[in-house]
Amino acid sequence: MTRMLAFVAALLLTAITVSSACVAQSAAPLQFTIEPSRQADSVQLRFKRERNGHSENNWDSSFPIAEMVGLDLAALNSPGTRPIHFAVSREAGRIDCSGNGGNAMARGTCTMTANAEFNRFLADHGIGRPSEDDTFGLIALNVRRELVDALAHANYPTPSVEKLIELTAVEATPAYISGLSAQGSRPTSLDGLVQFAALKITPEYVGSFVRAGYSNLPADDLVQLKALDITPEFVAGFEKIGYGHLPVSTLVQLKALDITPDYVRAVAQGGSLPSPDHLVQLKVVTDDMRHP
Repeated sequence: MTRMLAFVAALLLTAITVSSACVAQSAAPLQFTIEPSRQADSVQLRFKRERNGHSENNWDSSFPIAEMVGLDLAALNSPGTRPIHFAVSREAGRIDCSGNGGNAMARGTCTMTANAEFNRFLADHGIGRPSEDDTFGLIALNVRRELVDALAHANYPTPSVEKLIELTAVEATPAYISGLSAQGSRPTSLDGLVQFAALKITPEYVGSFVRAGYSNLPADDLVQLKALDITPEFVAGFEKIGYGHLPVSTLVQLKALDITPDYVRAVAQGGSLPSPDHLVQLKVVTDDMRHP
């Protein structure tokens, strides 16, 4: 059980810190490089800053060419070297870049301009005005107004700029937020919502447990179930051999110890079914004997 809790904690820590690398911490000039991408209609676009003589990757992704306003793709792919310029424009602001490129590669420098209207929107909603570093993160993650509106509509607390970046990084979209609310089982805090989205606890996943007879599960229960990849099919396997509606805490113990219906059948050997507690005790002793 301790091992399982440590596993869950590690997953949640990952969820909470997933966006931290996206926010630049240096006022040094922003540089870009373009390289070929394995994805069609995209390039590998990397932004970086120099700090204390060391390069730091702040934003590196396979980026759609269609979103690089003004990019002359023919010039980029032609032999030799020629001027290259483009812009990435999003709700939070705009990054304008210029440099030189050819043979599907380019490099140069960029300037960043915050969207004053977007910043006023954040301030009007009690979020505050983002710093320059915040703006880079908002642009990189493509944070939108609709996320702020969705959180307010679902009665979540007012987010910080950093929390908006985290939520966008783990793909907590307005549709995702409203879908969880519709299922009746959702986290009440923004940290909990980040955890849900990072673990891919979807409305469909919640609904599958509702249909299996587990309605209105607490958020913590759903986190434990998803962290161990427990599905309604796993639950049904125990119901088929005679264990009716096992508590979530028991399901977590069984899955963490790799106790399956087949294991139970082997233990029972055609006799009466042992209690879940007895199964857990037996499996712990057996595993200890195998791995002293």
